[in-house]
Amino acid sequence: MQSPTYYLAEGLRLPTNGLDYAILAIYFIVVLGIGFAARASVKTSLDFFLSGRSLPAWVTGLAFVAANLGATEILGMAATGAQYGVAVVHWYWIGAIPAMVFLGLVMMPFYYGSKVRSVPEFLLQRFDKSAHLLSSVLFAFAAILIAGVNLYALSIVVEALLGWPQWVSIVVAGFFVLAYITVGGLSSAIYNEVLQFFVILAALIPLTVLGLKRVGGWDGLTGSLSASKGDNFLSAWGGTGIGDANPLGANWLTIILGLGFVLSFGYWTTNFAEVQRALSAKNLSAAKRTPLIAAFPKIFIVFAVMIPGLVAAVIVPKIGTAGSDLTYNDAIPLLMQELLPNGVLGLAVTGLMAAFMAGMAANVSSFNTVFTTDIWQKYVVKDREDTYYLRFGRLITAIGVMASVGTAFIAASFSNIMSYLQTLFSFFNVPMFVVFIIGMFWKRASMKSGAWGLVAGTTAAMVNYFWIYKQGVIDIPSDQGANFVSAIVGFVAGAVVMVAVTLFTAPKPESELAGLVYGTTSPGMSEAPAEGDDAWYRRPALLGWGAIVLAAACYIPYSF
Repeated sequence: MQSPTYYLAEGLRLPTNGLDYAILAIYFIVVLGIGFAARASVKTSLDFFLSGRSLPAWVTGLAFVAANLGATEILGMAATGAQYGVAVVHWYWIGAIPAMVFLGLVMMPFYYGSKVRSVPEFLLQRFDKSAHLLSSVLFAFAAILIAGVNLYALSIVVEALLGWPQWVSIVVAGFFVLAYITVGGLSSAIYNEVLQFFVILAALIPLTVLGLKRVGGWDGLTGSLSASKGDNFLSAWGGTGIGDANPLGANWLTIILGLGFVLSFGYWTTNFAEVQRALSAKNLSAAKRTPLIAAFPKIFIVFAVMIPGLVAAVIVPKIGTAGSDLTYNDAIPLLMQELLPNGVLGLAVTGLMAAFMAGMAANVSSFNTVFTTDIWQKYVVKDREDTYYLRFGRLITAIGVMASVGTAFIAASFSNIMSYLQTLFSFFNVPMFVVFIIGMFWKRASMKSGAWGLVAGTTAAMVNYFWIYKQGVIDIPSDQGANFVSAIVGFVAGAVVMVAVTLFTAPKPESELAGLVYGTTSPGMSEAPAEGDDAWYRRPALLGWGAIVLAAACYIPYSF
């Protein structure tokens, strides 16, 4: 007998029964079990924050991609597919793969070779304390905001599943993430992310297959969308000429520069929630291969989130329209309601929860590392025994989760959480990227230029979004288009200010730049591959260029 049906929005419900709840309960038991099992390996703060730098590349690679499989990937990308069509592939093939390859081949030797524990700590070595402290504070703030997005998305599913009020759903969902991260640290998060990767795929694949079957296969789907949305809805580059109209509200220049370069490289190369997984690898070779291994599943995951979004646009044409209480974020829950039988529904709900927990755990675990090692240990309580920072790391994890509960309600005010996330990335990740890229490739960049570049980039991106776009000073067709422009503005402003400040301030002595600027090396950067890591199929260059060629080839069917 089915349990009572509960509504998330008008007409949206999940008809769950005992079998669905049993699958969900088993998953949570396993998740908490992994957390307690990982506790035995946590003896030092390095174990808690970076898994003792001991994990193999295949584990860190799957965790790397799973950490991104949160609200951004599932609800956000399906919502983007329903709203903008096939253009969602840009977030993967040009907006992720090149940057992931750049991280693995170019930046990981600097990160891992310098033995830093976090991204802001690299800025401390390259610039000065002001750049370090400012980047630490900005990153910690952004991590909590992004964790709140994942927590909000998780609460949507809990609310639809159990009928609980949204605030109760948010609090309960946050408790489970808090439990396994606090107990087992990063190792618990990473091993759970590996599990969650497979659970997520097991949930998305049936939804994709059944969705296509409902609308008459790919031909039926494209025929319906072409008639109702126009041909550009089914083309990656259709209508992207400068001045042309397209669903995304962006042209090829802002897509390539705003998304493909600035936002993408800003996110994938400086977002510690991702980089932290690579830093936990057992050696430099494994660290370099971490984002490269992750790139291959990343290329194909787009189909499992884009197709459900497109299907939702066909079978629920009122989604996201004026007068309807169904937002684009409801695309995945709508299809779950319409298509999945009990048992499979329970697996899908479990997969969604796994995705949101992975995304939230990634941001909370990066937050506790940065706050503890880069803020508390460096500037507040210095030179204490290691066990003190281990205890404080667990405490700040709890505080971070509670803060995420608050920021989850901010995410609830956006109809497309992908747009919200891209806004956050343009504010926080892009300015950090411009400081990194100039500092890493220009020896003359002065110590003071880092902090001023961060201030200028963040301020310019916010001014463009809140004043120029929101106040209508310049007409930008959509939130996504505005985010691309904000990213470009933030990057240019940060770069110009860094160059200007450098001309009037002292550079860092060249003797202190070893391993921090391209063209220089440190002992850690010349580490020889471990036995077996030198096999031809494990060579980072082969993996990286292979991923780029494959991503470019995937564009061909959607470009004409």
